[in-house]
Amino acid sequence: MRVKNRVALITGASRGIGSAIADYFLKEGAKVLAPSHKELDLSSDESVDDYLVSLNEEVDIIVNNAGINPLGDITELKDPDIEDTLRINLISPMRLIRGLVKPMINKKYGRIVNISSIWGSVSKPRRLIYSASKAGLNAITGALAVELSQHNILTNAVAPGFVNTELTKQNNTEDELKAIASNLPIGRLAEPEEIAGVVTFLCSSKNTFITGQVILADGGFSCL
Repeated sequence: MRVKNRVALITGASRGIGSAIADYFLKEGAKVLAPSHKELDLSSDESVDDYLVSLNEEVDIIVNNAGINPLGDITELKDPDIEDTLRINLISPMRLIRGLVKPMINKKYGRIVNISSIWGSVSKPRRLIYSASKAGLNAITGALAVELSQHNILTNAVAPGFVNTELTKQNNTEDELKAIASNLPIGRLAEPEEIAGVVTFLCSSKNTFITGQVILADGGFSCL
């Protein structure tokens, strides 16, 4: 996929989609930076600043994958839920890009992929703040594409639907998961590796023209 010898920063790479992305990149010969929560706490501005200062090499690829998804309707959401979700899912990704993009501009090469969600485009009960954060991530993806494409820095978002991860299993009962799968046109949930394949292509030098897009990887959910 032509990410060999590229340096890629992937947040939230310890499990699920992030782990699958990291595995794909490593197999393709990229150098992967996958900071732990202790190394990079996206809920803390100080931690983000400290991590950026500690980096001693230039990054070619940024994958903003880490995120949280507190469930609750408007009467249930607490201030920390709102603030932490916006900071982790939206503000810290912007701050990471801001801190890492200048070397990309100088060398006229970079790839940025933000992991969004179908809930950034549609919504359902109890997803209010998560949907807001992902809609914001979609918006900055387009804005960055307009700003950075002239420097051969391509910025896209991938918006998965229902993916077979531990988090999905935690948020849904087995019966609910069966019902979700049966209602999808494709008839099943995505595997993390399938999302990782899309991300790897967008981050590779094979992608020379796609930018500013939100790629829906939802098994046809958005077509219903």
